[in-house]
Amino acid sequence: MKKEAPLNALAAYLPEGTFEQVMAYLNQYRVHLTVTRERASILGDYRHPDRRGGHRISINGNLNKYAFLVTLLHEISHLTTYMQYANSVASHGKEWKTHFSAILKEFVGKGYLPADVEAALRQSIRNPAASSCADDELMRVLKRYDRKKENHFLVEQLSLNQLFRTKDGRIFRKGERIRKRYRCEEVATKRMYLFSPVYEVEAVAA
Repeated sequence: MKKEAPLNALAAYLPEGTFEQVMAYLNQYRVHLTVTRERASILGDYRHPDRRGGHRISINGNLNKYAFLVTLLHEISHLTTYMQYANSVASHGKEWKTHFSAILKEFVGKGYLPADVEAALRQSIRNPAASSCADDELMRVLKRYDRKKENHFLVEQLSLNQLFRTKDGRIFRKGERIRKRYRCEEVATKRMYLFSPVYEVEAVAA
């Protein structure tokens, strides 16, 4: 389910002081902005102009203010990259990284963000990941500002062999870390899956 976000109501989703800078981008490119309910696989999405209209961006409305801002800037970077290169470059290639870094720089050092978020963004500016979800350190820092949910943890915070439930109701057992991911067994099927260390799950009693 989606809802239109009246642009004057957008300030409620953003860190204090960032509204005017964000609005400058949205107005300049006449962005059709939609706030959606939580989506498990993505935090935001950009669609370039087609027969249905102009630039469209959607952002998950359940994000905390800092995660909302970073996700929106990520999608605006797709827009500005498209404006320069159309579909001739990779979606998260060096061109997009250049645009994303340039836009992030406009929002750091202004006093808008907590020190830990600012530090993580400065690191991200040097080499942005394909998404804020793919940048484990940035994701770890942004999650500090989520509303706390009882019995919910990041996968990396669980002990070895701890059972946990994902948002779709499936139960897993945490296994060993393999490079950047944890190898976890789905209890019902015995199949193995890889989980990000900063993926949020619900702990389940054995």
